[in-house]
Amino acid sequence: MAGEHSRKAYTAFAINVTELLDWGRPNTIAVRVDNSFNEHMLPRGRSSDWAHDGGIYRPVQFLITPKAFLYQVDVDAIPDDSRQARLDIVARARNTSAQPWKGKVSLNVIDDDTGLNVLSQRDAVDLTIAPHAEATAKVAASLPEAKLWHFDHPHLYRLELSIANESSSHAYDSTFGVRRFEVKNTAFYLNGERVRLMGVERMAGSNPEFGMAEPPEWIEHDHADLKNLNCIFTRVHWQQDRRVLDYCDRHGILIQTEVPTWGPGTFKGMGEQPDTDILENGIEQLGEMIARDRNHPSIVSWGLCNEINGQNPPAYHFAEAMLQEAKRLDPNRLCSYASHSLRKTPGKDVSGRMDFIECNEYFGSWYPGDPAELSRNMDEIHAAFPGKPIVISEYGYCACTAERAEGDERRREILRAHDAVFREKDYIAGLIFFCYNDYRTHIGDRGTGAMRQRVHGVVDLYGDRKESYDLLRNESSPIESLAVEGHPTAFKLNVRSRATVPAYTLKGYRLRGVYYGYGEIPVERHEVPLPELTPGAQASVEVAFSDAQPWRVRFDILRPTGFSAYTLEWKA
Repeated sequence: MAGEHSRKAYTAFAINVTELLDWGRPNTIAVRVDNSFNEHMLPRGRSSDWAHDGGIYRPVQFLITPKAFLYQVDVDAIPDDSRQARLDIVARARNTSAQPWKGKVSLNVIDDDTGLNVLSQRDAVDLTIAPHAEATAKVAASLPEAKLWHFDHPHLYRLELSIANESSSHAYDSTFGVRRFEVKNTAFYLNGERVRLMGVERMAGSNPEFGMAEPPEWIEHDHADLKNLNCIFTRVHWQQDRRVLDYCDRHGILIQTEVPTWGPGTFKGMGEQPDTDILENGIEQLGEMIARDRNHPSIVSWGLCNEINGQNPPAYHFAEAMLQEAKRLDPNRLCSYASHSLRKTPGKDVSGRMDFIECNEYFGSWYPGDPAELSRNMDEIHAAFPGKPIVISEYGYCACTAERAEGDERRREILRAHDAVFREKDYIAGLIFFCYNDYRTHIGDRGTGAMRQRVHGVVDLYGDRKESYDLLRNESSPIESLAVEGHPTAFKLNVRSRATVPAYTLKGYRLRGVYYGYGEIPVERHEVPLPELTPGAQASVEVAFSDAQPWRVRFDILRPTGFSAYTLEWKA
């Protein structure tokens, strides 16, 4: 047997098969896969709420390297106020030969948009690797006038790192972004700008045509739909397919990716401390997640747990240990955990140890309560943690019990009413609606077999939209209103940005008008730039068409990435 990777279902791994190959002849590689529920791993036993499809359902690569090679490269790229970025690079290399390896480390940084080389260091540092050992090399560099990564301007760079001596060489490349995401008092700041974020969570593997073996086209479909919903901030319950993170990097979605520590049942039967096997498994999964994914600029937070009852001693100590390890491995990134145990005595919850508070809130759905009770609870949580931002990490409506029939109208009522409460609270830094899709799960209460599901989304299992889809799109827009005056040869459009969540400065936005004539045929189109709009600001722009007799005109406010943030239809 070449090796094994067990009790870690969603993290990447590599196994060296060199010694088992029969060179010059056909070889067969067999992989034994077991997705049985297991009490000694995360998610523990049946304590989870998503689909558990078996088999190998993510891409597999066969890598051929020299005996001395790079297996991981870490890049921290944090800008200062003058947009000069310090690059702290750690190259991790392995030597599989019986001889020591000595050589040099070189690097190039490529602007991913232009293809231009913006930084080069040849023979930057020395590297020595003992026989059958690993070694690291640290390289520091500076990138002046860096183009910053932002969800509306997701600019990427590509690092090409190489090691070489007179007899061998190996290269490794990784994309990265230059950005600074931080907490100041009760707010998030991205590149020095206060941002109040909003989005929605997607549960992967829910289309029964694909299950967890999602093709790239479906990943693209769903995440483009998230962008159409004005999603710029999301989280996920378990470590994701790399292609999900690549999409978020390139199209601008901030994300928290998590270790699948799900539910209070994780710590059932434990004493004051978590069981050693569960803690060790959590630490291992966290390490593998960070090792693979830390260079993604879209990842702004590591999620450590979800709904574990953070006032229960073993859960508290588990989350505390996970936080300590995450900060050791990646000190520059925020960490949190999604709590559902903040309705009573919130100050006793392990949430207070995190960089910001995450609250899963289901007043009027999973538990009773009206908007007034929700408002009081938010203020109680803020009083318990007055110096920390609060993110509503889940809220919404699930038809998940027999007495709660599916009714999208109720979902819309909760979305409107709860958003109104959140917008009154300046300490609320972000909202993540749950859920984008109805999702497949082994504990679902609707459907059978592969269709067993929870009805929780604004689209169904196949991505077909419900009425709540359009409401969520408008609620998540940074545009509060768009009003039209005048007539087709001299339209005046008045734009107002939101002053409260979601709220951020709009730079590089455009207004597009498409003129539809008789027979619903689009015959004329114009785009005009919008001035920079800070939260709560207003602006007016004019659009004129040559024909004064349109059937209708569709106006879209476009993000710099091309996605529509707001749509208004004018009809004659």
